[in-house]
Amino acid sequence: MNPVEKAVWFIESHFAQPLDLDEIAEAGGVSRFHMSRAFVVATNRPVISYLRARRLTEAARALAQGAPDILSVALEAGYGSHEAFTRAFRDQFGITPEQVRAARDLEPLNLVEPIVMDSSLRTDLPPPRIEQGRALLIAGLTGRYGCEGAGGIPAQWQRFGEHIGHIPGQRGDVAYGVVLNGDDLGNFDYVTGVEVADVSDLPKDFASVRIAPHLYAVFHHAEHVSMIRRTMHTIYSQWLPESAYEPADAPFFERYGPEFDPRTGEGGLEAWIPIKPKS
Repeated sequence: MNPVEKAVWFIESHFAQPLDLDEIAEAGGVSRFHMSRAFVVATNRPVISYLRARRLTEAARALAQGAPDILSVALEAGYGSHEAFTRAFRDQFGITPEQVRAARDLEPLNLVEPIVMDSSLRTDLPPPRIEQGRALLIAGLTGRYGCEGAGGIPAQWQRFGEHIGHIPGQRGDVAYGVVLNGDDLGNFDYVTGVEVADVSDLPKDFASVRIAPHLYAVFHHAEHVSMIRRTMHTIYSQWLPESAYEPADAPFFERYGPEFDPRTGEGGLEAWIPIKPKS
């Protein structure tokens, strides 16, 4: 089993008990940072969000079966009060626990069932090169995303594309997709940009990010850009656990050279994963 499969099993076996990200990561045999990133890559859902949704789904089932005491259901789901449980339940399903218990009907609810892992990883992942990356100053457009709402990234690239070649201080013809400022809920900032010499004359809607020199595992992704998720899943679920490295808490980025065709999504790219030796 890879780390995410272990985490899913652990959550499904223990979600009625108090759990946190550290315990789930330990069950997967990886760091907290590794688990939060790998789980999102593999399942398209933050680990804590999945845990919460599974607890609320099972609570909804208990209510629909006529549980006589809502507070007991709330406590079993990990909530310390009726009010906190009701708020979380309404946020998840759009109705109150009382309404579900009265209707005895789960049909209107968008229940979250246990994840059935797609354990098919790439068998042809080329070995990475280990490279000491230099400092980069990247400027471009930025957006804040949750892993379940990252579908806006292609549109962000489309908006940024018209600026490439006309950005003050642009260096070279390489574009970057930089992922940074991730949190435990799977939210992250994504910058579509190019390297620049300075940021003094950037358009007013541009953002910039400085990437410090770091050690990277650099993977070549030759397939269509839409398949990058499978490559990332294989990196985090197989290559990293079996390697002498672990992910470092630093921005990682996609590097799109002049051979990449943004119109067709073909041409390949590089995934630069910040790493450090396992302790």
